[in-house]
Amino acid sequence: MNLYILGATGSIGDQTLDIVRNSHKFNVVSVSANHNINKMIEIIKEFNPLFVSMGKIEYINKLKGIYPNVEYGYGKEGLIKAATYGKNSEDLVVNALVGSSGLEPTVEAIKKKRNIALANKETLVIGGEIINALVKKHGVVLIPVDSEHSAIMQCLNGEDSSSIKRIIITASGGSFRNLSRSELQTVTVKDALKHPNWNMGAKITIDSATMMNKGFEVIEAHYLFGIEYDKIETVLHTESVVHSLVEFNDSSIIAHLGNPDMRVPISYALNYPVRTEYKGESLDLIKLGSLHFEELSYKRYPLLKMAIDAGISKGLNPTTLNAANEACVSLFLNGKIKFLDIEEIVSECLNVFPNDFDINLDKIIERDLVVKDYVLRKYS
Repeated sequence: MNLYILGATGSIGDQTLDIVRNSHKFNVVSVSANHNINKMIEIIKEFNPLFVSMGKIEYINKLKGIYPNVEYGYGKEGLIKAATYGKNSEDLVVNALVGSSGLEPTVEAIKKKRNIALANKETLVIGGEIINALVKKHGVVLIPVDSEHSAIMQCLNGEDSSSIKRIIITASGGSFRNLSRSELQTVTVKDALKHPNWNMGAKITIDSATMMNKGFEVIEAHYLFGIEYDKIETVLHTESVVHSLVEFNDSSIIAHLGNPDMRVPISYALNYPVRTEYKGESLDLIKLGSLHFEELSYKRYPLLKMAIDAGISKGLNPTTLNAANEACVSLFLNGKIKFLDIEEIVSECLNVFPNDFDINLDKIIERDLVVKDYVLRKYS
């Protein structure tokens, strides 16, 4: 199978390549990264991709001096070409990009009739209506990589969708799950990046701490599984062992359990619908002993409610939400704003920028840029 890996040097991309490394099934045709040129040099040496894209042309010029026989691109056009490079055969695009940059490459890959292993939540958060229409039109398969959505998909295998009573998405609670609202006033970036259960990139780790990530996952579940928002719930589960649950109309619940290891859902997405052997650590129920579940409070995590409300409202509100959040996370990581400022600024943007229900790709891209510019200019 030919793989086109977008975001190859990030956490998901790195673990995807680890699976490829231990399999003879996959051929890495193209890869992309933003700025990690040293890791990209190692990837080219090991996997011999035909096409490589980076964020800036200066990175490409350096790579050309080392690997002159590879074809290159950069920026947004490079990302799109990485997703659509070559002729169709047995192809899978792994979208492990961070943020809104994942939308356009996904759109173009679907138009080329390529199946998508989707780890980029924002693609469906801001473009779910467009993506679902394209998936239906071009007959491709959208396979979730997120552990929660992979779990839901597996719980739903062979089930009648009309029998679903509710979907329950679990949340670890992130880095600050044991802190009160008042204690969040003084948290640092270093504190925020210490996720208790998962090894993830910086942006998604911050989103996990604010619970914006879980709001994104609710929106993503709505589009992936065609489930209305009033049937999607979230629950705090500190062990991160139960990845999600589905309750059916006979009151039975099917849950997906496993150790918090992203290589498992990645492998399932790459090999779907076949399960392949993975030599990771098995879940030891005796050692685990017990599981804990608690209510996720909107008062404690206001961004969770903002995200769900934006998803319900549809139109451009999800784009405004996501763009404001992306800009805020960048500002927080660079020490420009405090952790709780993220909530206030996202809320401000949802009030400043009016919703528009007549959306298309151009409007989404424009709103994304305008909101980010507004936040960065005002708060940098």
